[in-house]
Amino acid sequence: MKGHILLIEDDTAFQGMLREALEERGYRVTAVNRAEDGVRIVRSGDFDLVLTDVMLPGISGVEAIPRLREAAPGTDIVVMTAFSTRELALEAVKLGAYDFFSKPFSLKELDIVIRRAMEKRRMQGEIVALRETLRRDTPTSRIVGESRAMRDVKALLERIAPLESTVLIMGESGTGKELIADTIRALSPRAANPFVKVNCAAIPEHLFENELFGHEKGAFTGAATAMPGKFEQAQGGMIMLDEIGDMPLAIQPKLLRVVEQKQVERLGGRAPVPLDVRIIAATNQNLAERVREKAFREDLYYRLSVAVVLIPPLRDRKDDIPLLAQYFVNKLEGTLGLPVHGLSPDAIAVLMDHDWPGNVRQLANVLERAAIAADGLICARDVMAAIGTARGSNVDKATLSGMDLKTTLRMVERNLILDALRRCHGRQTEAAVLLGLTPKNLWAKLRKHGIRAGTEDLLQQT
Repeated sequence: MKGHILLIEDDTAFQGMLREALEERGYRVTAVNRAEDGVRIVRSGDFDLVLTDVMLPGISGVEAIPRLREAAPGTDIVVMTAFSTRELALEAVKLGAYDFFSKPFSLKELDIVIRRAMEKRRMQGEIVALRETLRRDTPTSRIVGESRAMRDVKALLERIAPLESTVLIMGESGTGKELIADTIRALSPRAANPFVKVNCAAIPEHLFENELFGHEKGAFTGAATAMPGKFEQAQGGMIMLDEIGDMPLAIQPKLLRVVEQKQVERLGGRAPVPLDVRIIAATNQNLAERVREKAFREDLYYRLSVAVVLIPPLRDRKDDIPLLAQYFVNKLEGTLGLPVHGLSPDAIAVLMDHDWPGNVRQLANVLERAAIAADGLICARDVMAAIGTARGSNVDKATLSGMDLKTTLRMVERNLILDALRRCHGRQTEAAVLLGLTPKNLWAKLRKHGIRAGTEDLLQQT
């Protein structure tokens, strides 16, 4: 059906002819003789258009327009009359009619008017749907979790993101610190500008100053050209200093100077470069404890912690686990094409019972392993096997409680194959010899357990 039309027309013959013509064109039609009946029906029905005559018993079609609009605000009204005057047309439009045409009229003319009204309604529906999507699809909606702790985090992000204050994000490994930083950036006025991310734990100490602050031509042997550092690359935008707790003590005074003075001096440079950069620092360490240990400068700590975001570990917000689990399963189904469509209640119970030392990252990895082994629906045994694999071949008794022998043997077999492949650096023929299998048998078991034999993949499957 193209749409549902309410036809208000007291001429029985004309009503029947018009109804037949509209139904032939694919519309569903409800017809009444009086405007009062039309007002009553439109209130309880789902109509896309009201087509009404002007001259009716009781109140006229023009007089009915305000009542029809009140009863169904989103439904357009088209008025038709045999007594066409400019004044009557203006009155109908003034009262809220979408269009107006006079009898007699051609069906082609009627088609155009109705199609135009239907298109307008369709577009209005799309606009409403788009607004609703935009309302739901905010940057904070990417942070999955409705626990009190995560609602507090989201509210804090919405408050601090529009500011220019330096932010310190603190949380255990795997809690989603980078996602929090991305959310701050998305909510900030700098969202369209550069966002440079630096992993402080991955930079050798002797390269730190050059990486962050850059150098001029000839500053050292091999410096054939000038190179801006990470801070200059983030000019106008934001920089994320991840794992800030691992920054060498020797570099911290220089970073403090950059934070305080909003300028950077390249190696070999003669003049400082003004900076317009907002700083976000992140760490999985307790910086206050690092300060007490004299491993982190107290003044830098206070400069960085103007706004502090504490991300709770997953074990402290277990109410979010079902939401997170379904989110990751949907993502696996969409991105990897895995034929999984959900988790059984007992699988959710196993997830809720685990402490998740690796937090959300570990949960995602466990669910990927479970999804590979599952047959459509992820069950408790799939989750327990995946958690056991994540811990290595020494699965503790608590994890194995309630598992049958078949599941346990399957998990042990999978771990033995992974271990052999790692020892052989992913070479399947050598691993088969080590396991006492033929290459063909090993290949079949790889498929059975969903093991990818590449060296990097094996490291991820530990």
